[in-house]
Amino acid sequence: MTAVTRLVTYTDLHVGATNARQLSVSARLEAVLADGRSVVLLDDRGWSTSGPSGMPALTSPEDIEETARTVVGPDEPFDGMTQEQMAAGHWGYLAGVLGEQGVDVAAHELERLPHDVVLSERLRAWLG
Repeated sequence: MTAVTRLVTYTDLHVGATNARQLSVSARLEAVLADGRSVVLLDDRGWSTSGPSGMPALTSPEDIEETARTVVGPDEPFDGMTQEQMAAGHWGYLAGVLGEQGVDVAAHELERLPHDVVLSERLRAWLG
């Protein structure tokens, strides 16, 4: 059985929805395994933001990285749930996705892994 070594969120521009006043980004969270394979954990995340003209100059790679880590979870509490409950549910779900792929890992172990964010070439070009 192989171990999970880190998490990586890959970000890319939503082409056609991004211009000098608006940024739209997709985010895909993957688990990287010790044997070199990757398992997609979430592929339905992203965000959009708008602002003044010249947004590329006002947006840093660090801004993108921080937002990417936020949008891949855990989500903010709702319906009376606590942050701890939301986190437990999130990490438990991700551990379940990995379990379906034959990777046995505890939810609390996933939470402690390094989490890198990779910006696509298109996104880096948009930032300038």
